[in-house]
Amino acid sequence: MTEKTDMASAHRRLHSPNKKTQARALALIKAYKWNRAQQRYALENGKNQK
Repeated sequence: MTEKTDMASAHRRLHSPNKKTQARALALIKAYKWNRAQQRYALENGKNQK
């Protein structure tokens, strides 16, 4: 069975007693937030360059 990588699953796994599971969930959440910020930054800079 493959691991779900959606935000709901990641937030639920943050409460796991297993440290490795918590670390994986935190890494997913941080990557999601970083990608979202990068997309926002790219959109803003694309508008300014035109």
